Amino acid sequence: MSLLPVLRYPTVTELTTHARALTARHPGLCALRQVGLSRAGRPLHLLSVGRARRAVLVVAGAHANEPTGGSTLLSLAERVLHERELRNGTSWHFLLCADPDGASLHVTPAPRSLLEYHLGFFRPAGPEQPEWSPAVLPPDRLPPETRALTRVIDELRPYLQVTLHGTELGGSWVQLTKDIPGLAEPFGKSAARLHIPVETGASDAAGWPVSGPGVRVMPDADAGAAYPSMPDDARHSTWYHAHRYGGLTAVVEVPMWASDLVDDSAPHPAPAAAIRRLAERLLRDAREVERVLTEALPRLEGVDGPLLRAARWGLELVPGLASDWTHTPPADTTMAYVGSVDAFARRLPLRAAAMLWRVLQESDDHAAPRLEQLVGMWSDAFAVRFGARWVPLEHQVEHQSRTVVAAALHAREGAA
Repeated sequence: MSLLPVLRYPTVTELTTHARALTARHPGLCALRQVGLSRAGRPLHLLSVGRARRAVLVVAGAHANEPTGGSTLLSLAERVLHERELRNGTSWHFLLCADPDGASLHVTPAPRSLLEYHLGFFRPAGPEQPEWSPAVLPPDRLPPETRALTRVIDELRPYLQVTLHGTELGGSWVQLTKDIPGLAEPFGKSAARLHIPVETGASDAAGWPVSGPGVRVMPDADAGAAYPSMPDDARHSTWYHAHRYGGLTAVVEVPMWASDLVDDSAPHPAPAAAIRRLAERLLRDAREVERVLTEALPRLEGVDGPLLRAARWGLELVPGLASDWTHTPPADTTMAYVGSVDAFARRLPLRAAAMLWRVLQESDDHAAPRLEQLVGMWSDAFAVRFGARWVPLEHQVEHQSRTVVAAALHAREGAA
């Protein structure tokens, strides 16, 4: 299934060039500065619009495989510059890319299909993700990107941090570290106008309190995890760093390809049995990738790059997650939730296969064609099963931008 996007996602270099141009055109309002360096020495830049003490921080590029945020960030900066009421007593700050090293490894700026997207796929292992590393690493081992982000939060003390995320296939939803009353209505209206489904049963937010359709509030610290085996906990991520200053974080997710299966709130006739079958398929698919990895490892002696680490990390999550799904009652019983679990069960082995394929391809390993076959087969099956339809990039950006602005205005009212 191939639906051509009309635009491509900007590189980090293009984001920086555009930010410099904005600063040159509006020197009285804009400032661009370097706030840190990545592990590989790439600069992390912060674009600021306005100088008011009350601040909104917008973070793009926390996950390399979720490229919409860079385009949204540029659109938001332009909007804030041209709409004075958004700057009324509020400064806006834009971290252009939280993980420039990761962005350099995800190489599908204009994917025409899920297969093409996955053949250039990269998403780092959890300990190497800037926002998630505090959930899995001790403070003295945090990567420099994480330390740069938390320094920015410490300096700005934002009443709202927004981090721009996305999914390759599914719907749009919002995760909040504290509720923002009233956000669900403009979020839902924006999605409806742009024909983007609202993901009402996102497995990422399984069991969390509902603020409105597609808007979930992260649970209190004493709440049990829906998936006990997962090593990361959002409550230990950089999303909660703003809480020490009375702020909160909104995570705004938007799909590249949409599926109408993720907004069906009807009850599933047999959710537990369906999820057990999905767990069995997850284990089966992961074993196929693991067999290739085990057979190829002796030929990869000395190879330990981020692609291989990420592929192995993803495969390591599978047994525990499959056990959670098999032995824990479903956190939700809707068709949407089972659909979201189905998508999650497809993503993990597919992403691992795609990244391992890139490693073997670069090594000219004879096992690479087998993985390429799996990536192609699984990508096509994913698209067909979920009726994937491309969301025009301008619609992805418009919806994410509208949601950010609505979150900023509603959270400002609550903080006043």
